[in-house]
Amino acid sequence: MAINRGESGSRSTAKSQRGAGGSVAAAIREAITDGEFAPEQRLVEADLSARFGTSRSAVRSALLQLTEEGLVEREQNRGARVRAVSLEEAVEISEVRMMLEGLCAAKAAERIDEDQVAELREIGTRMERLVGEGNVLGYSEANQQLHRRIRELSGQQTAGAVLERLRAQNVRHQFRLSLQPGRPNTSLPEHLAIIAAIGDHDPEAAERAMRAHLRSVIDALKEATTVSNLRV
Repeated sequence: MAINRGESGSRSTAKSQRGAGGSVAAAIREAITDGEFAPEQRLVEADLSARFGTSRSAVRSALLQLTEEGLVEREQNRGARVRAVSLEEAVEISEVRMMLEGLCAAKAAERIDEDQVAELREIGTRMERLVGEGNVLGYSEANQQLHRRIRELSGQQTAGAVLERLRAQNVRHQFRLSLQPGRPNTSLPEHLAIIAAIGDHDPEAAERAMRAHLRSVIDALKEATTVSNLRV
């Protein structure tokens, strides 16, 4: 049978570009969540191509993907830039997180084994130490690790994928919230309650504890919104 090599080569090239775009999207996403790219910063295709050592078509594909994820916005004749998430939108994102992470905590409590319980408790012990040391940045990283591990232990891949996208959109506000004076001392017992409920294999208590924690996050964000409005 004759093979249309031109068509086959075209499909192969398109597939290669999609794959490259996905890896570049992951790299740009990480740079955004790590704060290397600031909100409203322009994302120039030529600069990104040079930085990540890839083609401009792969960068363009990555930016389209990140636009769909809500991390990037594109303006006609002005290109792409990092999308700025308002405090009001951060509250809405946290409300969705409250529902989905409550589910994940409940499922984790059902599925977890004793080695995994020990792992969560070790994270909790580290969080206690970091708060005692006043290590806010370290505590923020441990906080993210705990939430990520609970999502993984839940086995809820769909919820986990949605939550990862929401976390990326909301990372700037989460980081700023972690720097508020006294915030780690407020959230630490909430996290320890989540760990205890999951470790006890109590799905209902785990879901309640996670929702209570995220309700506290929402209240803190609303307070920050009020203060911001007063300053204006």
